Amino acid sequence: MVAYLVRRLFGAVVVLAGVTVAVFLILHLSGDPALIMLPPEASKQDIVNFDHEYGFDRPVLVQFGDFAWHAVRGDFGNSIRHGDPAMGLALERLPATAELAFSALLLAVLVAIPAGVIASVKRETTVDYVVRAISLVGQAAPVYWLGIMFILIFGVSLGWLPIAGMGGISHLILPMVTLGAFTTAKLMRITRSGMLDVMRSDYVRTALAKGLSSLNVTVRHTLRNAILPIVTVIGLELGTLLSGAVITETIFSWPGIGRLAVQAIYDRDYPVVEAVVVLTAAIFVGLNLIVDLTYAVFDPRVTYK
Repeated sequence: MVAYLVRRLFGAVVVLAGVTVAVFLILHLSGDPALIMLPPEASKQDIVNFDHEYGFDRPVLVQFGDFAWHAVRGDFGNSIRHGDPAMGLALERLPATAELAFSALLLAVLVAIPAGVIASVKRETTVDYVVRAISLVGQAAPVYWLGIMFILIFGVSLGWLPIAGMGGISHLILPMVTLGAFTTAKLMRITRSGMLDVMRSDYVRTALAKGLSSLNVTVRHTLRNAILPIVTVIGLELGTLLSGAVITETIFSWPGIGRLAVQAIYDRDYPVVEAVVVLTAAIFVGLNLIVDLTYAVFDPRVTYK
């Protein structure tokens, strides 16, 4: 177990180092921040002074060495736009994104797993066809289109729900459903597929032949043995929701790290973009490790050697 953790932690460090190098190089190939941050009437001397103040006039390798030295200690510099520590801004927005992501994942789990189980038990019936159709539409519909449709229908036409900002439960409903739609559809399909695979097993047929009830067999034997791929998808989707809520947060003006990243990219606010990307990568890697460690909880046959 300890050796496994050491290997995984070493791999996580390598991944985060690769992400850090990639985001630094990509950002520094995107252009001079002075052209965005300074007004159009700024002189060449103003641009030179700006680049010198933030160190953009130094060689790229020198800039990267300075960035890496501070990044190891969690210091990504100050935001060019706001003047505050970049990582502090990202951490300040993280709770809003976490609230949205966990709500969307909870909605997906509560809807998708029962629907997938019912569809597998009632396969090739109307219920199964409806669940499969919803799964197909949910995975095919673009997130931005769903968000806009929800705003037009439930916010503008019917006036039932607010369409922007963060407040009470009513503000959470539309972005939560928009963000969780794809995950719900994906989890439905994975649950149904995993259940059908297990239901073909000999021990399931034996349990039914011994007179156990269908509900008992479905919950204690079938779902329990089909849970590993479902847990994997849930863990990975949580990381995806935390790091991929950019479109949803932008559409609904939700004050999370996704919207912060979009604003920082428009402003070429390098420190903020770097802090957000590294933070979300660390969350994703950490969740992936936690999911792997939970396998032994659901399946005693899993060992870490």
